[in-house]
Amino acid sequence: MAAPLRFHEFLLRNAPYLSAGVLLTFLSSFGQTFFISVFAGPIQAEFGLSHAGWGAIYMVGTTASALVMVAAGGLSDVLRVRQLGAFVLCGLAAACVLMALNRNYWVLPLSVFALRFFGQGMSTHLAVVAMARWFVATRGRALSIAALGVSLGQALLPLIFVALMVRFDWRMLWLLSAAICLLGAPLLLRLLSQERTPRATSQDVSSTGMDNRHWSRVEVLRTPLFWLMVPSILGPAAFSTAFFFHQLHFATTKGWSLLELVAYFPFFTVMSVLSMLVAGWALDRWGAARLMPLYQLPMVAAFAIFATTASGIGMAAGFLAMALSVGAHAVLPSSFWAEAYGTRYIGAIKSLVMAVMVFGTAIGPGLTGALIDLGIDFDAQGYGIAVYFMLTTLCIWVGVRGARQRLTPRAA
Repeated sequence: MAAPLRFHEFLLRNAPYLSAGVLLTFLSSFGQTFFISVFAGPIQAEFGLSHAGWGAIYMVGTTASALVMVAAGGLSDVLRVRQLGAFVLCGLAAACVLMALNRNYWVLPLSVFALRFFGQGMSTHLAVVAMARWFVATRGRALSIAALGVSLGQALLPLIFVALMVRFDWRMLWLLSAAICLLGAPLLLRLLSQERTPRATSQDVSSTGMDNRHWSRVEVLRTPLFWLMVPSILGPAAFSTAFFFHQLHFATTKGWSLLELVAYFPFFTVMSVLSMLVAGWALDRWGAARLMPLYQLPMVAAFAIFATTASGIGMAAGFLAMALSVGAHAVLPSSFWAEAYGTRYIGAIKSLVMAVMVFGTAIGPGLTGALIDLGIDFDAQGYGIAVYFMLTTLCIWVGVRGARQRLTPRAA
């Protein structure tokens, strides 16, 4: 039996594949809520939107992107990541240009749809599916490394673009974003010049799921496990998205400036990266099934803290707790789907999961924005959100407990 690779050997041997994953997740930042919400103030002022109005438009565009993801995500099972990824990055660049040039209210949902579909949706989906399929024994490490891209984007891009908005028009900054996405396409092609086809990969190095077989997407929809996991897919997407979407409102309710709140993002990112790396190591050691029932508990603490404190130390504690769950969420669920249902149809299965997640990002801003307009500030909503995550933890525990009896010995 071959000795396991040391971490630096693992990085060197798989550098092109891992770098492609990091690139895709980093560029997905331009379609992520934490980036789009930086422009919430100018967009609402430009189009005369309230919190609920902007939240509703965001919900419509994001929901549409979730529906399209169900059909488009399966393309990753038959097309190379380099081909599909280059197209997706060009589509994301076009979405940024559309946001920059749009002057019509009715085009705004289309702009949001394109950013969310090509950014958070397809870019992230391709990176996760590639890591889950290309790596088996080291899947946790691969997923955690690929997810560093979005963490890097979350740490740097809001600070950089908030600072740039002091001197440049917000529309110019969207054109800058488009240029960055376009530069990423040829770089991705270069990194994956030796990529294997998804179909060959799924047949040659695939791993089976429950009952030692591969599950199709239709079969997955018939299992109780999937539906018990749905609340845990929706929750982090809905409420972490809502937190960053309403960051300006949240800062105001705490008596802070937006820049003071955004200054905590690098700390949040560092903690989430550490959590992500630890989760990746733990995943390779114990498997996702043992870790899944635990990872959303810090979210309970995070939103309870956000609801009760406005001090600097309290905010740091809230960000730390949220980072623990967000970091683990970037790694554990993606591996769990592969462990539970196998990797041969993982693209189609993950597209379904990604659609549910993206739909969660649509619900969160819309629901919380409506409550804000009704006079319930976002921080006060934290109590209800904390209770929600207690319930999702219970659902995960019930679902995984039943599934572990049907998993292969290593996965179980």
